[in-house]
Formats: sequence, C-alpha cells, structure tokens
Amino acid sequence: MPKLAANLSTLFTEIPFLDRFVAARAAGFQAVEFQAPYAHPAADIAARATAAGLPVVLFNAPMGDAKAGDRGLAAQPGREADFDAAITTALDYARVLGCRQVHVLAGAALPDRVGQEETYVANLRRAGERGKAAGVTFLIEPLNAQDNATYFLRTTAQAIAILDCVAHPNVALQFDFYHCQITEGDLARHTSELFGRYPHVQIAGVPGRHEPDEGEINFPFLFDLLDGLGYAGWVGCEYRPKAGTLDGLGWAKRWGIGNG
Repeated sequence: MPKLAANLSTLFTEIPFLDRFVAARAAGFQAVEFQAPYAHPAADIAARATAAGLPVVLFNAPMGDAKAGDRGLAAQPGREADFDAAITTALDYARVLGCRQVHVLAGAALPDRVGQEETYVANLRRAGERGKAAGVTFLIEPLNAQDNATYFLRTTAQAIAILDCVAHPNVALQFDFYHCQITEGDLARHTSELFGRYPHVQIAGVPGRHEPDEGEINFPFLFDLLDGLGYAGWVGCEYRPKAGTLDGLGWAKRWGIGNG
C-alpha cells in the first residue's frame, strides 16, 4: 500500500500555505512535502506541521535567484559559494522541520558539460558530507524537457552515472514517475532496475500533470510493483488538480485519502 504524501506546493493551493497542513490531514494524508518553503520561517512551518500531526518528508534546497533565471545551483561552475550557502539554509530548515530528505536542483545546462559534471559531483560530495553529519540525504531528480527546457539533468541514466561518481550514501535519486514517463517511458522496468537507488517517489498524471487516475500511467499497477519490491518510502503527490484539490481526490480513496 503506498504511503501518500501531499505536496503542499501543488495541492490545497486554494488556501494559504500555512493552512494547507491541517487541510491535508483532514483529507487523510499522513505526511507532506513541498518545494520552496523559504517565504515562511522554519519555526512557523514546523508549528503547523506538528499541530496537524504530519511529518515533513521532503523539500527543495534554495535554487538561487529565480527572477534571474536560476533553476538550481548544484551543477553551476563558479557558483560554489552560492551552492554552499543554499545547503546551509536547507540544513537549517531540515533541522527545524525534522526533515531527512532535501532535493537539490542542478540548474540549467551549459556548453561545457564536462566541467559542469565535475562541479556537480564535487558539490554533491561536499553536500553529502554535511548531510551525513546532520542526518539528511540530498536527492537529485531528472526533469523532462517539455516542462524544463534548459535543465541539466534529463534522464535516470544520467542521474545514476552522477550518483556513481559521487558515491556518497547521503546522496541519492528522487524518482518522479511523471518526468520519467515523458522522457523515457518503460516505468515498470525503471522502477525495478533502479530499486534501492531511490528513497523517494513522486507522481502525477501524464499528460497534463493532473490527478493520477487518468492518462497513460497505470498507477495501481506501479504501486503494487513498489509493494512487491519492498519499497518503504513515501510517494509524493506532486500534481496540479484539474479543479479543486478535494474534488480530485477520488483516485486515492482506495488508499484511505479523501474519504472524509
């Protein structure tokens, strides 16, 4: 049975961010994740999560100056100091939130891919050491080109190659079925062959990134496959509801969500 976590950056957006925790709990979710929490003090977020009885299982490290085009710092040569500062901020939030997983974005692809990969590996190794001391695992996630035209990390094969070079137990794969389906397909094989490399999964319907009860992905089949493999991590629901969040939770009722 999948352990479903609500992504509060995409679900319950009808209400203010800090109010989404209690809404997620009322809908039956047992954990939450989100993207960038930095508009709110970590203590305020932790208080809302604790009051709702929901652990925070994932969030993103700061990705730089979005207005200037930053989409992450981990694979950006010359930005090492910015990356280290972002990791410091992420670890501060992780400590207050009691969160043990942080997604680190790579940023845009550059002409010198070899130099970019060297920077990526070195940054992730350094972050891994800091994560080890703090009990935090940093995750990298391939993003599809339809939604993220300039992003550096595209495929699970590229991610695994980077992770093999990093070779640190506190750096791992964030496996998003949505992105993988668009870029690579063959989700059942990837789920099986990559098992043990990903401590966190995310889902959304393809096409459209809406509820996972329509489109070309058979999520009940994949959830059964994850169960059979012995996957014990969370499944983050990072989709955009077609209408209201609660109106779209019918797909999850078989797993105890949206029955209230």
